[in-house]
Amino acid sequence: MRIIPAIDIINGKCVRLTKGEYTSMKIYNEDPLEVARMFEDNGIRYLHLVDLDAAKDNKSTNSKIISKIASLTSLKIDFGGGIKSDEDIISVFDSGATQVNIGTTAATDQELFLKWLSYFGPGKIILGADCKDRKIYISGWLSKTDIDICDYIHDYILKGVSYSVCTDISKDGTLSGPAVDLYKEILHGTRLNLIASGGIASVRDIEDVHNAGCEGVIIGKAIYEGKITMKELSRLC
Repeated sequence: MRIIPAIDIINGKCVRLTKGEYTSMKIYNEDPLEVARMFEDNGIRYLHLVDLDAAKDNKSTNSKIISKIASLTSLKIDFGGGIKSDEDIISVFDSGATQVNIGTTAATDQELFLKWLSYFGPGKIILGADCKDRKIYISGWLSKTDIDICDYIHDYILKGVSYSVCTDISKDGTLSGPAVDLYKEILHGTRLNLIASGGIASVRDIEDVHNAGCEGVIIGKAIYEGKITMKELSRLC
């Protein structure tokens, strides 16, 4: 299973939110590159990089960060936040991302999303499927839809999606444990590469999502708050 630490960016700084609420922002480091290098130095190979400014306002002030991390580390980056156009997605790949996370556009412009899926291939495109009370949320988790999480993912699997990140927003940043039962439900009868996100607080939580069948796990606050040590993560890589 892929171990994927997260770096969330607001105003160029490494931050974490709780349940996606921007008012809960806590700054952990002024320099995301320094954090990325710490991960690399401890044997981590993957990074989940999110531009929260772009996810919320469709206006990124952090465009150079992905290029810097990609060029100065060997981390394989999956990037998300504010990708709404051909120009956006091409820029992200040109900057060095290995995969891109598409959330809002997948929910609001299926034709465009499927065009990208076909052009770049299912190994490059990750369906962002973030939910609360089983409903998909978009635009930096600020807007609720009436779309059921399982119906949504399963429909896109039939259309060629092979990677998806699913975050239970009610658990994100809470260190309260992952949505294991939801992941089992999503994965039942599918061959999806599902990446768990939200609520991870211990190595046991990582083992639980692995046993549920997840291909990867994104870990954020548990690292920054010292709940999971870099030494423990290194052993899992």
